[in-house]
Amino acid sequence: MSTASTSTAPRRMRAKVRYNVPATIILLVCAITIAIPLFVTINMSLKTTAQAVDGRAFTLPAPLSGDAFAEAWSLTDLPRALSVSIFITAIAVVGEIVISSLAAYAIVRNWHRRLFRWSFFYLLAAMFIPFPVVALPQVQMTGMLGLDNPVGVAALHIVFALAFNTMLFTAFLRSIPISLEESMRIDGASTWQVFWRLIFPLLGPMSATVGIFAFLQSWNDFMMPSLIISDPRLQTVPVLQSMFQDQFSNNYNVSFASYLMAMAPAIVAYLLAQKWVISGLTQGAVK
Repeated sequence: MSTASTSTAPRRMRAKVRYNVPATIILLVCAITIAIPLFVTINMSLKTTAQAVDGRAFTLPAPLSGDAFAEAWSLTDLPRALSVSIFITAIAVVGEIVISSLAAYAIVRNWHRRLFRWSFFYLLAAMFIPFPVVALPQVQMTGMLGLDNPVGVAALHIVFALAFNTMLFTAFLRSIPISLEESMRIDGASTWQVFWRLIFPLLGPMSATVGIFAFLQSWNDFMMPSLIISDPRLQTVPVLQSMFQDQFSNNYNVSFASYLMAMAPAIVAYLLAQKWVISGLTQGAVK
């Protein structure tokens, strides 16, 4: 009797499983809208120039050709452009994590003081200022300060993301009990030691979340580098790819090959850090 009841238990559990049909349909539609352009990008990049201009994007390449990748590599001078993009992205990621976490820690632990409380509200208000409003003053300011280069772009990325990142870190820090800090202070630890040895390691999930957001924003940014960087030799990958929209507009296979090489690092970075992103957002939302 007990054996029969145990054997029927999994069946009952499976029978109780219900699928959310509307949500499943929405997810399938979203997946298709992403999968189809990705398939077209990969498919077109593997075609020859004659196959790419025949107007049939869904036909498989016959034969497979890698010439488009080699041509896109040389046209955009991809190694140099990648080095510039990596340089800007690395500074932006590290700067946003460190500066935003320090600002959030100061605000949370000094919330009872009016200066820190109003500083937080000031940062939140900055999120509602659109970029085109401050684009011209930024161009003039970076030119006067000699920051019309990748360093200036990285600094502006940090400043523009400060409000959003501080808000994320603030929500996460409120869930960390202050008793942990008090125990370290009893042992003689200073504020800097408490932050770097205790608080910052605990901010790992949220730091990963902020880092991947910073990576995607800096890597894919087109407007700011095109406005700020004055030397064409120091432009980023997205800016250099704009050439495929004018003089090389007929080389579809070369264009798609260049796009695929440019977005590959962002896709890999997100796939590696996606569990940290979800963990950081959920832990920051629940005290």
